Amino acid sequence: MDEENIIISGSGFYIPTECITNEELVESYNKYVTLFNERNKDQINSCLIQKMETSEASFIKKASGIEKRHVINKDGILDVSKMHPLLDNNEVALQATMAINAAKKAIKEANKSHKDIDAVIVSCSHLQRAYPAIAIEVQNALNIDGWAYDMNAACSSATFGINAAIGAIKSGLANSILVISPEIYTGHLNFKDRKSHFIFGDGSSAVIIETQNKCDYEHAYKILSGKMRSQFSNNIRNDFGFLNRCQKETIDESKILFHQNGKKVREEVVPFAAQHILRHLNSLNIDPIHIQRLWLHQSNINMNNDIAELVMGHKPKFSEVPYILDQYGNTGASSVIIAFNKYHNDLMSGDIGVLCSFGAGYTVGSLVLQKI
Repeated sequence: MDEENIIISGSGFYIPTECITNEELVESYNKYVTLFNERNKDQINSCLIQKMETSEASFIKKASGIEKRHVINKDGILDVSKMHPLLDNNEVALQATMAINAAKKAIKEANKSHKDIDAVIVSCSHLQRAYPAIAIEVQNALNIDGWAYDMNAACSSATFGINAAIGAIKSGLANSILVISPEIYTGHLNFKDRKSHFIFGDGSSAVIIETQNKCDYEHAYKILSGKMRSQFSNNIRNDFGFLNRCQKETIDESKILFHQNGKKVREEVVPFAAQHILRHLNSLNIDPIHIQRLWLHQSNINMNNDIAELVMGHKPKFSEVPYILDQYGNTGASSVIIAFNKYHNDLMSGDIGVLCSFGAGYTVGSLVLQKI
């Protein structure tokens, strides 16, 4: 089977209803900073520990482009005695519930039913548990007769999952596959860290990947090609896991939750992603001037503008590189699909776009798409 006969025939996303503005987040953070500095004033005065700095909503907007983020639990995050989401144990896993909500929208958009789906791949940055697979729980809830598995490639998980689906379809393992990226990022975010506490929001995306002869959606996109690349780096890291309880030393929360060297990440990831996209286009003999749209992982508005300018050769317009960061924050692997879902219907038949995600690892995954 030719890769050009494989398409994205439907997409959908789910965003929690609770929302935290920059102003609310900063108010909570600054209360924590005041309490910390007062509690540790003797050690601070003795230069044994560093005084914490307060933050401002304007700093967050300038540094990231984010104005607010939707979260799975607001009260716990803003409570200075907790500063993490407070979640209930549900019969269906929370992450599976988010995935199901997004999947149902993708299935509806593609004019499908559960009987048309052969497999489920849940591909995201963090999984609620090791096993049974969240994907199998989703498969069961949607009554899909087939197979399912989980995978992880950090913020590139959606594009890596789609590439895995392409391979499965080409090999004859399935004809139609749901690729879902449910992200509960606030569960691993250190809300006591001024440099990163504002970055992430929660959300889930879903796409249906299938053969073109199964398509029944007017805004479907042919996948001309998919490519992936990885390169090891410690500049974005999260060590939270089941082995933490086995460590001999005391666990330092700030070291096992999300942390990054933001300056190095921008310096290294921008050319890494841009060069990957340009090489991908070159392999198809497509000049970047013929690209109508770039759907990028919603990491940071400044990074995205830098990547787009390197690829397109000029400062990008919103219509060329749409973003959703201001409303949702960085929702991890789901972000690029949410951006695609919201901004793909307006392109014309034959128009070409590139969908690209990048993240910790480093990882980068891209899909060159053409509207049918």
